[in-house]
Amino acid sequence: MNIIDWRQTTISETPHKVDVRLLYDKDSAQAVLITLQPGEQLKPHITAVDVFFFIVEGTPDVQVGKEIVRVETHMIVESPKDIVHCLFNKSTQTAKILVIKAPKPTTTTRLL
Repeated sequence: MNIIDWRQTTISETPHKVDVRLLYDKDSAQAVLITLQPGEQLKPHITAVDVFFFIVEGTPDVQVGKEIVRVETHMIVESPKDIVHCLFNKSTQTAKILVIKAPKPTTTTRLL
């Protein structure tokens, strides 16, 4: 059994310049935990694989395509491959989002 404490993982260097931690990295899927402080956001981008976001903490705004919705804790948002998506934290509280990509991307994410 492999148990990972996300607090012991290192912050990945990404173009988004926010706290992104790689938790799972297999050919079948990839999981990262993103922490957004109030006012932080990702850059809009497109991935070549399906993605879903599980809101661990907070109430971030999630963009999929042209739609932007404030999402509550413990909800899941699906984002199909090849569609622009983004995460925003417009609240006054920290937001944590578990991002699952399946299968693991083999190409680079395209920033917009």
